[in-house]
Amino acid sequence: MRETPRLDMLCCARNPPFLSYMEAEDNGPTMLVELRAENYAVIDHAIAVFGPGLNLLTGETGAGKSILVDALALLMGGKASADVVRHGADRAVVSCVFEATATADGILDENGIDSTGTEIILRREILVNGKGRVFVNNQPATVAVLRLLAPELALVHAQSETLSSFDQAQQRILLDRFASLESHQVADAYHRWQIAVRNLSEMEQGEQDRLRMADLWIYQRKEIEQAQLTAGEDEQLENEKRVLANAEKLYAAALGAFDQLYEGSNSAESALRAALRNVEELARYDGKFTDAVQQLTSARAIVDDLADSLRDYAESINASPDRLAEIEDRLVTLDRLKRKYGTTIAEVISFGEDVALKLAQIEDRDEIMKQLRSEVLDARAQYVAAAQNLSGQRQAAAGKLAKLAEQQINELAMKVRFEVSVNPLQAESDWAAHGWDEVQYRIATNSGEPLKALDEIASGGEMSRVMLALKVSVETGIAGKPAKQAATKRVVSPRTLVFDEIDIGIGGRAAEAVGQKLKTLSRAQQVLCVTHLPQIAAFADQHFLIEKREDHGRTKTQVRLLDERTRVEEVARMLSGAIVTEASQQHASQMIAASR
Repeated sequence: MRETPRLDMLCCARNPPFLSYMEAEDNGPTMLVELRAENYAVIDHAIAVFGPGLNLLTGETGAGKSILVDALALLMGGKASADVVRHGADRAVVSCVFEATATADGILDENGIDSTGTEIILRREILVNGKGRVFVNNQPATVAVLRLLAPELALVHAQSETLSSFDQAQQRILLDRFASLESHQVADAYHRWQIAVRNLSEMEQGEQDRLRMADLWIYQRKEIEQAQLTAGEDEQLENEKRVLANAEKLYAAALGAFDQLYEGSNSAESALRAALRNVEELARYDGKFTDAVQQLTSARAIVDDLADSLRDYAESINASPDRLAEIEDRLVTLDRLKRKYGTTIAEVISFGEDVALKLAQIEDRDEIMKQLRSEVLDARAQYVAAAQNLSGQRQAAAGKLAKLAEQQINELAMKVRFEVSVNPLQAESDWAAHGWDEVQYRIATNSGEPLKALDEIASGGEMSRVMLALKVSVETGIAGKPAKQAATKRVVSPRTLVFDEIDIGIGGRAAEAVGQKLKTLSRAQQVLCVTHLPQIAAFADQHFLIEKREDHGRTKTQVRLLDERTRVEEVARMLSGAIVTEASQQHASQMIAASR
């Protein structure tokens, strides 16, 4: 069993009630493990350690329940304000620990952030001047990174965040998850089509420039080809030029050396020959001079060979003014080409080959353009086929999801008509890697009213209930089948769902239905919910009480995980108000027992 992680950035002791989290951990994996807030709004210092399943937050009105949800929204990349800094503090700090996923680790890697392999630690500081800092795994990061991580980690349905969190992209993703659809084939086809279009566009845009450059390229190719270049010939010619320019000096030096070594009366060869005769005489009587004889013999041979080389070199020197002029003219030509086309002869040759290739492309442009247009048409047809297939599957699933969601919504004290529309936008400007469909959820909350987009419904509470019904519809029945029988293909969906004020305007049986649906949803993924209703609170797997207290003249908010006894007391308080009676406690116990 894994230890509950500790956030080093906020130092405090863990309260004893949080130990029950470790006892609950065997129930299944959690996503959000811990949430902390320091000097945030009315919160002085609060810690909540969440468990798997349904985590409910209750407390008196104004105790700060929604503040914790807002803090989590900040860690998901929400907009920050200096107003959240507690009076008298220089900064507010919110932080959390999520269990890591492979996709989240991949996002970190793409953004140059080291992963721990098991957990992701997020921290955000908001300074009193409005500025802030972001840290991921204790490494500096940006709000943009938090927003990239958010879809993989959590989806916060706070009163202020609901509509922005459920845009058309999220609506499409939810429909695809319901139908176990993946868009990777469409994405592959889309990227192939984009590449083909870009290649054709570059060829078409560059064609006029190439034609204007053709005359220059022809001249350059002709100039380089006529020079008949050989790599390294400039170095060879420079050496030959030096020899010809100093022919008399070289001739005199070679003959002088030859005379001293071989021809002269006092030559080295004569001296060695005389010395050899004397040493040979010594060797006849004393054997220790035998090696000296061999060494002198070798020295004479070396001198002879060197003398021959010097004589031959002297005889080969040809002080030809014509050859010198020819070399100088050639070097002038080579220098001119190097100034224009490269620093070396090899680079000039390479430049000529590039020019020849460009001219060949111009000459073959009709064939190339034909091939590129064919590639665009083929890629376009592949994308259209893939997008049409995906669109058809979405349209088939949309009716099923709409029917199931409408039933679920109407069980939550609402009477609505619900529709999921899939509108194929087939213009190329609307194509995307996920297909060409515009998916929109529409609802009519009153009889006789037309269907409208979700962002036009009356209240955030209704929106939260709609979201709950949609999530339950998807998680408990993917394309009409139980979730455990759903396709194994994974569609990105948040693992932790957060609902704030989901119970506004409901009570009685509707409240119990909300609780049941939250409980059903929490079997598939972790759920956090702020509620005022005892009928919902009775379903909690972990029940947190948010309460205010006064300390040294300052109001502070604290978070407390309730045990079995205190949980009954809190549900009883929610039932009866300020005065908790024995009857309300018995009723609370019965509700909690019934919820199980």
